Amino acid sequence: MKKILSLALLFFTISLFFTKKALAVCPICTIAVGAGVGLSRYLGIDDAITGLWVGGLTVSMITWTESWLDKKNIHFKGRIIINVLAYFALIVIPLYYSGIIGNPLNTLCACGLDKLLFGIIAGSIAFWCGASWYFYLKEKNGGHAYFPFQKVVMPVSPLIILSLIYYFLTK
Repeated sequence: MKKILSLALLFFTISLFFTKKALAVCPICTIAVGAGVGLSRYLGIDDAITGLWVGGLTVSMITWTESWLDKKNIHFKGRIIINVLAYFALIVIPLYYSGIIGNPLNTLCACGLDKLLFGIIAGSIAFWCGASWYFYLKEKNGGHAYFPFQKVVMPVSPLIILSLIYYFLTK
């Protein structure tokens, strides 16, 4: 087992030297969102808040995939829609069949929508709006960010703000 882990670590380390720059949402954002998902579930935070981070991570991965497909010059009709549907299916269907989504005791009182699913939808929209706003502002500024780490701050900050709002609403 140790040999397999050592070989996997060696392969991963070597592969880092052959990676190329992706023109997508920054890797720090993706790591921040992924860490947020793991941390919130570990701490027992409400599923609506966890869903925000799952949604943000999903949109980040969609953006990365779209950027990779552009870089490889892979274009076909309906590519973005297929990409979006595939990622959300890969996230929601396993959560549904494992009983995490669809539990009647884990719904929002007002509309009966599952908390985690609601969070995924809201987090996806929030992350996408933050990332889109960053690219808009960058374009208006001649292709330059207004401040250091703006590419990280703008997509992640809506998730943080919504997490705080949901925390106080579900407390």
